Amino acid sequence: MNLQFLNHQFSEVKTPELYGRYITNSDIEKCLENLSKPQVSTIGYSVEKRPIYSLKFGSGPIKILLWSQMHGNESTSTKALFDCFNLFETEQGFSKKILEQCTLMVIPILNPDGAERYTRVNANKVDLNRDAQDLSQPESKVLRQIYIDFKPDYCFNLHGQRTIFSAGETDNVATLSFLSPAQDRERQLTANRKAAMVIIARINELLQVEIPNSIGRYDDGFNLNCVGDTFQNFGVPTLLYEAGHYKNDYDREVVRRLMFVAILKGLDAIINGVNIDAYKAYFDIPENAKCFYDIIIRNAKSENENGLVDIAIQYKEVLKDGKLEFIPIIEEISILNTKFGHKEIEANQFLVKTITNSGLIIGSEIDFVMINNERISLKP
Repeated sequence: MNLQFLNHQFSEVKTPELYGRYITNSDIEKCLENLSKPQVSTIGYSVEKRPIYSLKFGSGPIKILLWSQMHGNESTSTKALFDCFNLFETEQGFSKKILEQCTLMVIPILNPDGAERYTRVNANKVDLNRDAQDLSQPESKVLRQIYIDFKPDYCFNLHGQRTIFSAGETDNVATLSFLSPAQDRERQLTANRKAAMVIIARINELLQVEIPNSIGRYDDGFNLNCVGDTFQNFGVPTLLYEAGHYKNDYDREVVRRLMFVAILKGLDAIINGVNIDAYKAYFDIPENAKCFYDIIIRNAKSENENGLVDIAIQYKEVLKDGKLEFIPIIEEISILNTKFGHKEIEANQFLVKTITNSGLIIGSEIDFVMINNERISLKP
């Protein structure tokens, strides 16, 4: 299995009904109707009584639990999962091999209330990924009960990350990131942690062909309140997937394809056998840093600062009337030599002002700037 093969499969099975960043239960329910192979169940309900769905694929001996949108505004992996589901519907040989050797239990949206509001937290404003010990929320209890009943051999914890992350202290954006979570305060390299590391290393090896130096690794500081750390603590190899940013891909459609590839490569690595002695390649992946802003205006004169400065703009994601908008916010005004912009604008030492000729204020919304009498849009 190679990258060209998986990219071709993606072009054949991509789910057209799912697009962009705002994905809710009502979106996936339409897609569930088109699937014939999985056993689809309602395994519980959210705080606001929205159903939480699971899909069971395959009948093989290796049991893998996957869940997405634990954070309601992290939808890229949900889209990628439905693309995988469409592949599983086919008679393609690779798909059949997965379903013959694995049983997959998938929760596409664990936090449907957060998905509806486009928020990280659930309706009670609780981060479900910090509720693994208290189990105070119905969504957390649903995931734990599925874990207990299904008894997985592996877990895939699917998330999305902000545009600020870089792969190392570099100008390489972290388009995807991974983690084999710690399972104790000593962060011991146990057999199950090493197994997760080997799988991640194989995913990294494959994707370096397309996104060289753009895969990051989260630090493995231990927090038993996190679901990944808890499941790892239970002795089950657990992988954290994070869908990040690709150039001009604010709808995360390119990253969706890369997540599709990463999920399938993870399954492929498992069914081909995991040799835990090969775990050291995992540490070749650079640790994530926070080196990016959405926009940096370079070498600007500002009425509020002496000398030349750089102006950092970060998008705030806001749901308005059922549509997601990216609102440019002034994040920082200073010399940003160690930071990078996904888009960079050269001010050439001119004064940067708002279109009303006022000065720039950190924290304020700004859709346009004026540079040398030119109006420049900051919208993506």
